[in-house]
Amino acid sequence: MKKLDGIAFWGLLPLSLMLLGCGSGSSNGAGGAGGSAGSGGSPPAGGSGGGGGVATTGGCTIFPADNPWNLDISGYPLNANSATYLANMSPTTTFHPDWGTMTDAYGFPFSSGTGATPQPITWTASWGPTESDPLPCPTGSNQFCYPIPLTAPIEGGPDADPGSDRHVLYIDTAGAPNNCTLYELYNAQNPTGSSGWTAANGAIFHLGSNALRKDGWTSADAAGLPIFPGLVRFDETVNQGEIRHAIRFTVSKSFQGYIHPATHAAGNTTAGLPPMGLRLRLKASFVTSSFSGPTLVIMTAMKKYGIILADNGSNWYISGESNEGWAPYMDGLLTGLRQVHGSDFEVVDTGPVLTN
Repeated sequence: MKKLDGIAFWGLLPLSLMLLGCGSGSSNGAGGAGGSAGSGGSPPAGGSGGGGGVATTGGCTIFPADNPWNLDISGYPLNANSATYLANMSPTTTFHPDWGTMTDAYGFPFSSGTGATPQPITWTASWGPTESDPLPCPTGSNQFCYPIPLTAPIEGGPDADPGSDRHVLYIDTAGAPNNCTLYELYNAQNPTGSSGWTAANGAIFHLGSNALRKDGWTSADAAGLPIFPGLVRFDETVNQGEIRHAIRFTVSKSFQGYIHPATHAAGNTTAGLPPMGLRLRLKASFVTSSFSGPTLVIMTAMKKYGIILADNGSNWYISGESNEGWAPYMDGLLTGLRQVHGSDFEVVDTGPVLTN
């Protein structure tokens, strides 16, 4: 592993002292298995809310309070390369809320529960078995059996293009509140009969732990990160009125490197492009007095917890939960977030850029 940037700090402590272990995963490249972190489910109009200093859902806390996703980075020092990164991230482009209703099949659906029958996983990518977390079946020789219900919702719905991302996010609530388990699949296909799930990659995150996936491993996300912890979720945004974690976002071009807690890269070697795991915050000087409701809640979170680069996609798209409850709020969110540009952000220093 090669370090490309100078060492930085998580809350004035080196990242290596804040987090234990290294781990795996991504949706855009060869990958592996690994670590712990995540969460997730709710009824169609529900979601997940904040509580106890960290986000919760289904009675489960979403990682410990000192996990990178949950850290207040409003006082962190600027990254020395902040201006360079931003210049290569389409700084004049406006933000876009990348979610909507279940009816429109827009955003990330998720579910939660416990006691589901372990289902064998058949991998469709060469890096599936090498970069997915093993969990042996109770019987037989299959080393990958995840307790994800066959009825778990798939991103984009059952009719989504078979080649699309088709993520599945499921939280097993056994061990609540502090030891739940998040399961995430990438490119999952509609299960048929008793054959279980078919997917390109699978990742398991233990929500009571700060352990990372193995360096170099992908997950359901290109950065090797869990997806669920970075979603804008309905219950916390609308019902609770507070988001207590960083938010996942995408850019079109990234560097072939990553910053922990990310463990995987899916970019190129062009100097100045942002690495996976890059953490940014909305500038304290950005005036929010004219905003209200969910838009203000999101802006407040982006100042305090920031946003984390997690995948390649459209520039400045932030990810959220698919939920029917969003319907009356989406026009306001679209209008409000269009007032925010990439140039309104600054990059904070959370650790060195790593390559494999």
